[in-house]
Amino acid sequence: MNQDTKCRICKYICFRCDTQVILDRDIAEFFGVETKVLNQAVKRNPERFPLNFCFQLDKEELNNWKSQFVTSNQIKMGLRKRPFAFSEQGVAMLSAVLKSKTAIKISIQIMEAFVYMRHYITSNSLIFQRLDIIDAWRIETNTKIGKILNAIDSNQLPPKQGVLFDGQIF
Repeated sequence: MNQDTKCRICKYICFRCDTQVILDRDIAEFFGVETKVLNQAVKRNPERFPLNFCFQLDKEELNNWKSQFVTSNQIKMGLRKRPFAFSEQGVAMLSAVLKSKTAIKISIQIMEAFVYMRHYITSNSLIFQRLDIIDAWRIETNTKIGKILNAIDSNQLPPKQGVLFDGQIF
């Protein structure tokens, strides 16, 4: 699979509780089938789709997902039911249930994109940790600066000495 295809698929992969998932509507688009056809296949084979393979987004998760697309109403259109989310294993099971050559080919590409994303996150975990540390330090520093500015504004700090022109101290 070329890099462009991986990147295109990776854009649709999101995280839920540290698990990479992709929504039913996106998989259906890749497979070239309607979302309802894909969901019917899942409902007809519940033993193949345990909760760690496939689950329906709850209302809060759906609202969070929708809020990411405030500028585009098209993405929300046609969303009458809460979508299903599929893990990497769920995507593999879909290809077995749908049994088309396209489904098998696309499933492999989606699974490769899952692996690519996992590798990317693992290889950049040190950078993510450093960003978390820097962000925590920034929040702490902002709090300290806020306290200092509030104290100055409220005249709680009487000046012990003053500074004059060119650094002269009196």
